[in-house]
Amino acid sequence: MALNDHFIYQPPQTPLVILYQDEDLVIIEKPAGLLSVPGRLPEHHDSAYLRVLDLYPQAKITHRLDMATSGILMFAKHRDAEVAVSKMFQARTLIKHYTALVQGQLQGTGQVDAPLITDWENRPRQMVHDELGKKALTYYQALEYDQSQDITRVKLTPITGRSHQLRVHMLHIGHPITGDKLYHPCALQSPLKRMALHASYLAFTQPLSKKDIVIEALAPF
Repeated sequence: MALNDHFIYQPPQTPLVILYQDEDLVIIEKPAGLLSVPGRLPEHHDSAYLRVLDLYPQAKITHRLDMATSGILMFAKHRDAEVAVSKMFQARTLIKHYTALVQGQLQGTGQVDAPLITDWENRPRQMVHDELGKKALTYYQALEYDQSQDITRVKLTPITGRSHQLRVHMLHIGHPITGDKLYHPCALQSPLKRMALHASYLAFTQPLSKKDIVIEALAPF
């Protein structure tokens, strides 16, 4: 996400959690509140990428999670791996699931097929735009409804990888993610002190070793 000059960045200082690594890749569990890559200002430089670089100086980031999102984040250890993983993302051969808590009672399964574009007057917000937006598709599955808090636990599967896709798509169908300060109209009413979105599952065939990899990280909410 873009950071303004008045933002006070206080990332968690917990030790780096490595979920998987081999000769080519390292996969971590990023905590909520930590940037995936350095921000523009010096005080915003602490990030998952720089922490991984401390261990693997040639590492390259392969994708990103929003600062407020936690969960599985993959890095390539060298240039050949970066190229191979990039091709894998372009071909959409990975399977990614997220766990989220959304406002209201969401039922069953479904999909949100709504094109997205940057809301330039309100950056970094994104918005649905049928004419100018880029194709964005998300599948959802309702898992459990908590009537006392009017919150549904859902599994979200992004087919495309647009910025803020899951957050905007859930808002679009009337079920914003709890604690989402950009898109939830009453974000501070959340039972959590964070946005309830977590990258919880990643499955793919390692493009260089051809090994099938499945990574899971339970949501901390």
